[in-house]
Amino acid sequence: MFRIYRFICTLLVILTSYVGQAQPVTPVIVRNTDEIIRLDSDIQYIEDVNHNILLDSAVTSNNYKIWKKGVPNLGITSSAYWVRLKIKNETNSQKLALRISYPGLDSVLFCEEMASGYRIVQTGESYPFSQREYKSSDYIFSLTIPESAEKLVYMHVCSKGALLLPVNIGNETKILDTEKSKDIFWGMYIGLMVAMLLYNWFVYLTTKDNSYLYYIVYVLAVLLTQTTLSGYAYRLFWPGSIWLARSADFLTPILVGFAVIGFMRHFLRTRTYLPKADKISYLFVATYTIALIAGLAQKYNITFNVIDMSASTISIYMLTMAFIISRKGYRPAVFFFIAWLVFLIGVFIFVFKNFNLLPYNYFTIYTMPVGSAMEALLLSFALADRINTLKKEKELSQAQTVDALKENARIIREQNVMLEIKVTERTQELKIANADLSTALVELKEAETQLVESEKMASLGQLTAGIAHEINNPINFVSSNVMPLNRDVKILLETVDIMEKIISDDIPVAEKKKQIEEYKAEIDYDYLKVEIEQLLQGIGEGASRTAEIVKGLRIFSRLDEDDLKKTDINEGLDSTLVITNNLVGNTIKVNREYSGLPMVECYPGKLNQVFLNIISNAIYAIKKKFGENKGGLLTITTSYDENSVFIKFTDNGTGMDENTKKRLFEPFFTTKDVGEGTGLGLSISYNTIVKHNGQIQVNSEIGIGTEFILTLPLTQK
Repeated sequence: MFRIYRFICTLLVILTSYVGQAQPVTPVIVRNTDEIIRLDSDIQYIEDVNHNILLDSAVTSNNYKIWKKGVPNLGITSSAYWVRLKIKNETNSQKLALRISYPGLDSVLFCEEMASGYRIVQTGESYPFSQREYKSSDYIFSLTIPESAEKLVYMHVCSKGALLLPVNIGNETKILDTEKSKDIFWGMYIGLMVAMLLYNWFVYLTTKDNSYLYYIVYVLAVLLTQTTLSGYAYRLFWPGSIWLARSADFLTPILVGFAVIGFMRHFLRTRTYLPKADKISYLFVATYTIALIAGLAQKYNITFNVIDMSASTISIYMLTMAFIISRKGYRPAVFFFIAWLVFLIGVFIFVFKNFNLLPYNYFTIYTMPVGSAMEALLLSFALADRINTLKKEKELSQAQTVDALKENARIIREQNVMLEIKVTERTQELKIANADLSTALVELKEAETQLVESEKMASLGQLTAGIAHEINNPINFVSSNVMPLNRDVKILLETVDIMEKIISDDIPVAEKKKQIEEYKAEIDYDYLKVEIEQLLQGIGEGASRTAEIVKGLRIFSRLDEDDLKKTDINEGLDSTLVITNNLVGNTIKVNREYSGLPMVECYPGKLNQVFLNIISNAIYAIKKKFGENKGGLLTITTSYDENSVFIKFTDNGTGMDENTKKRLFEPFFTTKDVGEGTGLGLSISYNTIVKHNGQIQVNSEIGIGTEFILTLPLTQK
């Protein structure tokens, strides 16, 4: 949360800064090799608003102002600044160094006055870490000043966030020694924080308590933030990434903001204890999101101002929430309040040191990272205490559960007695109801049997009418030929008698031939022979047709229908068409497109019943559309593959809608008028095909017609 630090710095700038008018440059005198001079006044600077003042202009400028007190803090600004220093060396070593202990600078142009001009060193977060003169988290520049000599130094600095200039000057060896001590401290800090991360990650894996997961994310964010503020993140974690070096200044505090909001809400149970105040946290999420978007868009002034405002506000918000919840008796809130207060105290001490309100020493230098480490430790203790709290809550809950179970057991015992009485009563009622149901079931089965028999009788009636009609035609043909044939036979018999008489007369042969020829002409003997032949042929055709019909009837009826046998499907279709020939009449055309099918293992009589039902329905649909007019067409197609045979019935009748198709095979469902159908034909047909392990597929369109496709296996398993 180092944005809190910057926010406090901004306030102290207003309270403590004093800018004087330009004065002659007063030299900074280095007298002792063991001394490090911290510049906290009389630093001269000029503002470079457009970043276009060159070194020559900075050297000759008379517009320098003087920062009179405290570490120069120029606030959040997009301007760059030229800083001028004069350094006098009165030590016995000419190797000095200048250090800027603020790693968050985008660019530092260091210009050392030399005999032949200026030595220039360029560094900052906008440049690779490898280009630095010293591999340090701070910016260190070497100075070569002979004993008792003076030298001017110019620095051009800029920052996308707050711009601070804590400058130290001293012997090079002493400066580097303090850097080593700083490295040791930060190594211990990073090690401690990593240990906290690993420990709490192990506890999370053991307990699966999400509070530890939120805490791990928060500690990781704090670690990245502190190392970014101190410059170690750029030095250790991403030394080759300029983008991360420049962006970490706003990415890490935003990450801390998101993490601390999530951790606080989950750890303090704000949704439970302060549900209304908890909703304020969504406002902070929104402001940090705005800051993130502005930062990625490189609107840094907006980014850091929003972050500073959010960080200061959320600090007060969290302290207040923790204090109120702790007053409600929630122990972990006490630890949270103390941990957050310790961290804020560390931030204030660190800032007061920079403004000379507190002495500049190791304690004040490292209070902020120490405060963050103390905060992490205290929050870890809080999590441990929270486990104890949860354990007590669990024990209390278990005790309450045991009491509830005992009470439930008592209630169950009492209820069991009542249930046994009710079960006895209900059992008696169920026995009576079962008897009634058995009677109803018997009656229902009888009714079902009667309905199925009714459908069979309807089919039988249709069969009888068809057979009667079909047999009547050839029989009538035979009957109508018998009388003419009888008459012609009588004429032939009379002719025989007359021939015998003529032959027996005692007259010349020529006279006999003449009488015979005259008689043959009288009875038209030649026509009589032709007529008798035609009459006999007609009687033969009638008898043959009758035999064919009887054969078709025998094939259709199949007295052995309850036995599986190999059957010719085409033969069964033909026998069914013979039965329905009277329904087809002269107005409907029947196309038979048969393939040479293999023998199919089936129940022949039952399949013939299916064919009869489908053909009858097709004829009904055609007649409903065309009436007695021609144009009706029924096509029967058979085909097969290696496993199955396919029988397709296609008509150009009325067709049916989707609702009718869905209900087509329901028992008692029919679209025919009352008295024309029972609604069982297709239901029985469907069950028959299922019994054969086959399928029925129906395609239909209103006004176009209907197509039934039967799929039957060649053999039954």
